[in-house]
Amino acid sequence: MFAFAPPAVFLLWFCWGVRQDRRQFRNAVLLGLTVLALSNALLTQVDRLPQQRAVLVYSLVFLVPVLAIMVLGGFLVANGLTMIRKEGRRPANLLSGLAGVGIFAILALVATADYLGNSKAYRSFVLALVLVTGYIAFLFLCFLVYAFLYGRIRVRGDVDFVVMLGSGLIGGERVPPLLASRLRTGLSIHTQQVARGAVAPVLLVSGGQGPDEQLPEAEAMGRWLIAEGADPDLVLEEPRSRTTSENLRFSRRMMEETDERYVCVVVTNNFHAFRAAMTARREGVRGQVLGSPTASYFWPSATIREFVAVFWEHRTVNIALCMLLTALAVVLGTGL
Repeated sequence: MFAFAPPAVFLLWFCWGVRQDRRQFRNAVLLGLTVLALSNALLTQVDRLPQQRAVLVYSLVFLVPVLAIMVLGGFLVANGLTMIRKEGRRPANLLSGLAGVGIFAILALVATADYLGNSKAYRSFVLALVLVTGYIAFLFLCFLVYAFLYGRIRVRGDVDFVVMLGSGLIGGERVPPLLASRLRTGLSIHTQQVARGAVAPVLLVSGGQGPDEQLPEAEAMGRWLIAEGADPDLVLEEPRSRTTSENLRFSRRMMEETDERYVCVVVTNNFHAFRAAMTARREGVRGQVLGSPTASYFWPSATIREFVAVFWEHRTVNIALCMLLTALAVVLGTGL
């Protein structure tokens, strides 16, 4: 039973991390390591199980992941075609489709490796590709699962501010549907707080003016909220920020000027919630991040973009590990 000690340790570490601060990417990785360690522990016990249960364990550890990868690849290709049809051929809209094609390309390369080349250099290349891709895929799955779990957070207790993060405006002055979803969620939280007898929280909208915009995003957001029935005295605008980090940094300063012990809720779209939460932690914001609904076809590409951004934020560690895996592949490949 010592085989189950590592997953137990990782699980306890994960629970401790969540209790300390659920806005850490480390929690996502620890959850993934828990699953990997548990899978390995189950494999060590297969010879002690009845045949039917042994087959079930092998299926869960090997067959299900392979089928899941193939289904995911097909889904991403289909989603890529949908994105092109509905959003156009901009590079950002091609991400999901390219990811799906990449999955099938790597699977095909691995399946035909023995037929395409037999040199040590080629074996090293294929092995390096598999190891690096596996590492990135592991991180992506960790991010995806934990982001989903983080998105289950609900508002508990009283909050002093509802912070809504800005995004681009239509025609330089109108609130687009993506941003309206954030504002609608923020207004709903405000209404729920009032309904439960709490002091009405301030609606803090954050967003500066882009080069192609006629007014700051915060001003357009404030107008939208007031038009939807919000009390103008409870709408506060932060009109200087250009990035998510600035959104949260400048909003934090405004909240601290009112009350150093403030508690807030930050609202963005669901695909952006976990990364925004990581940024909020880094900027010292006292509050969790909630996600508003996003069109289902838009979610896969947006989630991939979010993961790429998180991967790059931790680029020193990630690049170092990818280089180590490549070096390992060269050593193993030349030794085969």
